[in-house]
Formats: sequence, structure tokens, C-alpha cells
Amino acid sequence: MIYFELFFAFFKVGIFGFGGGYAMLSLIQNEVVVNHEWLTATEFTDVIAISQMSPGAISLNCATYIGYDIGTNALGAFAALLGLCTPSLILMLIAAHFQKRLKGNTYLLHILRVIRPIAIGLILSAAIMLTRGDTFTDYISYIIFAVSLLLLKFNMNPVFVVVVSGTIGYLCY
Repeated sequence: MIYFELFFAFFKVGIFGFGGGYAMLSLIQNEVVVNHEWLTATEFTDVIAISQMSPGAISLNCATYIGYDIGTNALGAFAALLGLCTPSLILMLIAAHFQKRLKGNTYLLHILRVIRPIAIGLILSAAIMLTRGDTFTDYISYIIFAVSLLLLKFNMNPVFVVVVSGTIGYLCY
């Protein structure tokens, strides 16, 4: 039963997750923390941190981790991943079928113009969600956040910042 719940929860995220992985984070958070209460907000923040540090798309990493955690095995991870990816697969198959007919279609172009600000809003929502007060556990987490932000502001390599911040966090906690 939990596998079907995981599939459908992430299927909903996959349907409305325009804008990529970061845009999907607020939708995943709503499903996992608010609707199903599988994780707390702090646990979800930890999942995001682990997913960000792992190679691959953050939304897929989140789905894999949460599915494995909630389903207690690889079948749970597979159910969550399948749910997240199925809407995109269906949409791409439909788009590929009608590609020549829809190329340059003004209605489609207008729809895409409307989707862009929605995707930006979803990404902004994820950023706001990650900077709420319950995300930071103590003053050390504020310092790690501030230093990471400064390093990124001065064009430091993001991979370097993630590795160093993760290492400092690991050593401190």
C-alpha cells in the first residue's frame, strides 16, 4: 500500500513540477511534510542537503531517498522515482508525436510564456522554504549558510562550496 502512496504522491509532483528539480522541491515538501507527514520540516531539509551533495538531479535524488526511507527498501525508492518520472515520459511521448504539427504554434508559445513565471515562482518558493527558521538548528548552521553564500557571491566554484560546507557540517555535527 505504501508503494502506491509513494507513486501517486510523486506522480502529482511530476505533473505540476515545471521548471526542474528546484522548482519541484516545494511541491515535494508539500506532499511529504504537509499532506502525508512522512517527514518533519527539519528532516526534509536534511534530505535536500543530502540530495544536493549527491550526483544527479536534486528532485530525483529526493524522490529516491524519501522512497527508500518511507518504503524501507529499494522498491519504495523505485515507486517514488517511477511516480516522479512517469508524467514527464508521457508528456515527452505526446510532444514527440505532435512535434512537427506544433512547431511554431502560437497557442503553444503563449502557454510556454505563462509557464516560465510559474517555474520561477516555484524555484523562489523552494528558496524561501529552505531559509525558514526551523531549517537552521543553531548558530553554526547560520555561519555555514552565510559563508557559503558569500563564497558563491564571489564566484567560488559551487562544487567546492558544497563539498567544503558539507565537510564542515559533518565535522561540527
